[in-house]
This record gives sequence, C-alpha cells and structure tokens, in this order.
Amino acid sequence: MDGEKKDCFPGREFEALLDVVETLRAPGGCPWDRQQTHKSLRPYLIEEVYELVEAIDAEDYDAMREELGDVLLHILFHTDIRREAGDFDICDVIRQIRAKLIRRHPHVFGDTKVKDAGEVLHNWENIKLDERREKSEKASLLDGIPRSMPALLVAQRMQEKASRIGFDWEKIDDVWEKVKEELAELESEIHSDDTEKFEDELGDILFVLTNLARFKGVNAEMALRRTNEKFARRFRYIEQKLRENKIEKPTLEIMDKFWDEAKEME
Repeated sequence: MDGEKKDCFPGREFEALLDVVETLRAPGGCPWDRQQTHKSLRPYLIEEVYELVEAIDAEDYDAMREELGDVLLHILFHTDIRREAGDFDICDVIRQIRAKLIRRHPHVFGDTKVKDAGEVLHNWENIKLDERREKSEKASLLDGIPRSMPALLVAQRMQEKASRIGFDWEKIDDVWEKVKEELAELESEIHSDDTEKFEDELGDILFVLTNLARFKGVNAEMALRRTNEKFARRFRYIEQKLRENKIEKPTLEIMDKFWDEAKEME
C-alpha cells in the first residue's frame, strides 16, 4: 500500500470509473470492449473472482486491492451492456441492493430483535424465502444457489440453508457415523462393474464429508483447494529432483522418496 494517506471521495472516483467504462463501450471506443457480451465476459469474471479468492487466501492486500478493482470493472461492464439496451443502469443496481440490505436486516433498520448471529441467518433465509414465494408458490429454500458453482460449494451451501430451519444432525458424532456407513457402502462397490452405482456411492461420501467439514467450521471447497495446492507443490519438487538427478524413467519407489522429502521440508 502507498505510504501516504489519500483523500477519499467514493462518489467522485466511482463516477470517473463509470465514465471510463462508458467511453470504452461507446462508438469510437475500444473495438474489443465494444464487441463483448455477457456470455463472452463470463469466463473472465469467473477467473477474476478466483484471483480475488487467491489474494484473500494469501493475505496479499495489495493484490486484493487490484483484484477487487477487476471484479468491480466486470460489474460495471455488465451493467453498461444492459444500460445500452435500455433495461437498467448502475443506479438501478445500487438502489436494488440497498433496498434488499435494508429489507433483510430488520434487526438493524426495523424493530425485530435477535439474540445472536445464528438467529440473524435464520431470519435472513426466511425473508429470502418469503420474497421468492411472492413470485412462485413452489419457491424453495434452496433456490438461488448457482448450480454452476463447484459441486462441493453447492453441497455446503445446501446443507447450511437446510440447517438454518433445523434440518440437520444434532452432533458431529452422528455425522461421523454416517461417514462410516457411506464408506462401507462405497467399499462394497469397489470391485463392481456398475460404475453408475459406484459414482452414486462416491457422491454420497463426498456429500457427507462436506457435512463433516461444515460441523467443524471448515469450508470443504477451500480444504480441497489447499490439498490440491499441497499436491502440486510436492509433485513439482519430485519433477525438480528428477531433473537435477537426470532421471528419465523414474520408478515409483524413487518418486515416493522425493515425495517424502518434500513432505518433510514442509
């Protein structure tokens, strides 16, 4: 971060950024920016969100500042596409989220009393469900969870939402018993030719392991990401040692040796 403190005028800075985005999209602006659509920008938005998550995980606040700006740019870009089409503009987006925050925080902006954060979440989900039922009688508490998210994240979000209305295990020991039950069912399918059944049992164990993670206050998706990074780090060490020792056809024994070295170094 810069050493000296700068004056902050959010409205002025926001308007200046908005002007830049509109100029890029306007006739005579950038040819690449002008031809973008919601769908063409989608992969870039997803990438920017993941880069922001990485900066958060690394506690790299300089990178976080940059990545937050990149995500904000995408919000303005998508909004400007709809402004050009006459559907809505950034003021509509801001008004809607402001109204939503006030509506879903009656304990702050109204007379509702709450005893803790858990009750806040319970009320939040009920308010969301009431809002959806105004549009459809078949509205579910699970509506609104993007199915395009990683499956572990979807599982955890569904479990969290269900638990807020009491549909949950009573204690972690019960979850662990379910883990062992699902492991036994998965084991029974290891030598089976029925891959669909094996896939079904594998999904069950991943789902209940996500429940176990939730009970421990751990995000299953983040846990798997950390393990992926750990595997990549150790495997790169193996590759490095193979190059250093000029081993072109390594045995599993040799690679296991280098893996153990990498593990000990951590």
